Amino acid sequence: MSTVRTVLGDVLPQDLGVCNAHDHLFLSSPQLPGQELREASAARAELSAFRAEGGGSVVQWTPYGMGRRAADLPLLARDTGVHVIAATGLHQAVHYTPELLRRLRGKLTDVFVSELTTSIGTSGVRAGLIKVAGGFHALDAHTRWTMTAAAEAHHATGAPITVHLELGTGALDVLDLLCGELGVAPQSVVLGHLNRSPDLTVHRQAAEAGAYLAFDGPSRAHHATDWRMPDAVRALADAGFGDRLLLGGDTTTAAARSVDGGPGMPYLLRRVRPRLELALGKDLVEHILTANPGRAFAVDWR
Repeated sequence: MSTVRTVLGDVLPQDLGVCNAHDHLFLSSPQLPGQELREASAARAELSAFRAEGGGSVVQWTPYGMGRRAADLPLLARDTGVHVIAATGLHQAVHYTPELLRRLRGKLTDVFVSELTTSIGTSGVRAGLIKVAGGFHALDAHTRWTMTAAAEAHHATGAPITVHLELGTGALDVLDLLCGELGVAPQSVVLGHLNRSPDLTVHRQAAEAGAYLAFDGPSRAHHATDWRMPDAVRALADAGFGDRLLLGGDTTTAAARSVDGGPGMPYLLRRVRPRLELALGKDLVEHILTANPGRAFAVDWR
C-alpha cells in the first residue's frame, strides 16, 4: 500500500489535505547570511497561519546539512495539526563546506537510505523524499554525484526525488540523467521552480516524460514570472497534464515569512489559489492541491 512518510509516521495520501508541496520551516546556508530559518516559534506561527487558511500538509525540502532541525518537526506537526514531510538529500556544493563534502564521499547513498528508513540523526524522524539540485542550464560533477546517490537510494527505498532547478532551468537534462541514465521512473521525480523559467515547450516536454512539475513560490527578483505562471499552468492543464502539477511556497529567508511581513506559507492559499482558480477553475486547483501531492509523495516503501 502506498503511503506518504511524514515526521509522525506514514499516512495515506488522501489524508494530506491541502498540500504545500515545497516549503521550508528551517533552513541555513552560507549563501543566505543573516536570513536563516532557525526559530521554532516562527516556524510554529507560520504553520499555524497556513493551517488557518485551510492548509493540511507541508513538504519541507530542506536537505542534509542545511539546518533541518528534524527533532523539532514532530512537535510542530502535533501542535499545529499540519502533516510535515521531511527530506534527506544534498543541495548544490556552494551550500556546504569542502570538509563536509569530503566526509560524505563514498557514503552518500548510505546516508540517504539511512535517513529514509531509520532516522535523521538521532531525531527518530524518517525522511519522506530525497532533495537534490541542478545548476544553471547545466549538470556539474557535484550534481551528477548527488543525483547518482539519490537514484541509488530511490531504487533501494522507492522514495521520490525532488529537484531544485536553478532559476527553473535544466529540467530536460535532469530527466535525461535521472530517468535515462540512472533508471528512475519519471513519476518518482518532482521538478521544482518551473515558474522561474516560463518556457512552455520545456514544461510540456517534462510533463510528457511523466515527471511532476512544481510551481513554487513568488519571485524575489523576476516578477514577470509571477504573472506568467497562471498561463503556464493553464497551458499544461489544457494539454491534459493537470494531474502532473504541484504548488508550493518555498519560503527560504526569515524576511519572507508572513510573521515577519513577507508572503510566507499563507500566500499560497490566500493569493495564488484564487488567482489560479480564475485561470483553471476551482475543481482543478483543488485537485492540484490535494490529489496530486498524494500521488507524487506516496510510495510503496521498501
